[in-house]
Amino acid sequence: MKNTRLLFQGLVWLAAVPVLAAPSPAGEEADGVMQMVIRLLADADKDVRALGLEQVRSELKGRASTEAFAALLPKLPEDAQAGLVGALAERGDKAARPAVLALLAASRDVPVRLAAIGALVHLGEPADAQVLIRLLSEGPPDEQAAARSSLGRMPGAPVSAVIAEAIGGATAPLRVTLIEILGQRRAAETVARILPLAVEADPRVRAAAIDSLGKLAGPEHIPAMVQVVLQAEEGRQREAAEKAVMFACGRIADPQKQAEPLLAAIEGLSPADRAAILPTLGRVGGEAALPSVEAAIASRDPAAHEAGVRALCNWPDASVAARLIELAQADGDPEHRTALLRALVRIAPLPDGRTDAERLALLQKAMALCTRDAERALVLRRAAAIRTVETLRFLLPYLDTPYAADACQAVVELAHHRTLREPNKAEFDRALDRVIETSKDATVIDRAGRYKKGQTWAAPAKP
Repeated sequence: MKNTRLLFQGLVWLAAVPVLAAPSPAGEEADGVMQMVIRLLADADKDVRALGLEQVRSELKGRASTEAFAALLPKLPEDAQAGLVGALAERGDKAARPAVLALLAASRDVPVRLAAIGALVHLGEPADAQVLIRLLSEGPPDEQAAARSSLGRMPGAPVSAVIAEAIGGATAPLRVTLIEILGQRRAAETVARILPLAVEADPRVRAAAIDSLGKLAGPEHIPAMVQVVLQAEEGRQREAAEKAVMFACGRIADPQKQAEPLLAAIEGLSPADRAAILPTLGRVGGEAALPSVEAAIASRDPAAHEAGVRALCNWPDASVAARLIELAQADGDPEHRTALLRALVRIAPLPDGRTDAERLALLQKAMALCTRDAERALVLRRAAAIRTVETLRFLLPYLDTPYAADACQAVVELAHHRTLREPNKAEFDRALDRVIETSKDATVIDRAGRYKKGQTWAAPAKP
């Protein structure tokens, strides 16, 4: 039966080739091609229909052909409609738009509706974004997901404007989704609409707005974003707002000028507000930011001093490493000393222009300053970011310590990189043998065994 069907399909294709191969059909010949394609599209066999769909995608150009194919949509069975909608979308001719919208309004078939929603990416007009926005709140989950995807991919600033306009009258969950879509679209022109939402009462809306501002805002928005930071709740929301400002400043090409708009924005603030913004300034970093941070650290006001320490701990590179070491040894507050040491451990392996040897040496200095196992374990975990055989040698003595689990993890992370492991196979094999003997983690043991055999390993997909 299968061979018979394939033979039939081949005969259909051979019959169609002389007509379909015509480069620019016209008149009766064009009508013949069109009728042949229409017969293929209406065939009950999916494989035969596929021949017609290929012609819709790539042949028979022009608005008239598009309209003829689109007019066929309501006449086809549902399992053929979805395929034709997809082919019309790939064709990209907006003459098919009215028929696709009509099908979306009339059909209850899930594959057909999903195909129509997806087709609006290529065929839709800005006004059609309103149809998709309604589906975000009223449609079943699969249609909501499809509508969200299409809204994220429909081109043009006018589409973003429709989405931004819809935020005003939407429920909180829908506002969150629309704000996230604007961030996905990189719709920087909508920042002015998003900024007020970053200080709104609903924490879900605030969080979504702050996240999108981090993707969209530029240096010109810093004054308003300072107020977002000041009004954000302490904890994760404040940290997210600080990072959004950091990202906005980071869009200035010259690293030495990135702090300038933030320094200008905080000039007129009260002393309390200036202190509250200092940790944000620390995230931006740069030489221009240091005087304000050092002044706060030197202050006798405990709140200002703490703000200065937090700013230094947020620094984005190792340029302040010597100062972190100095304060980690001298600050009178144990919590400050711990925070400063953890900041040192964080920045030590960063790839910021220093050599691997310099990065490892700084991490070793941090280890020498550690007085608690928690910080020692953190050093070992961070070591895996410095991919050298010297790092492997640094880790090996810690396989016989109370924080051996972190050392084992770091060893297999290094071994994961074949270009490091293979040239140093003998050393890595000995280290991996010790990991297998020492570790209590089944995944770490499995990875070590695989790397010894020259095999690969991939982390399981997150649910």
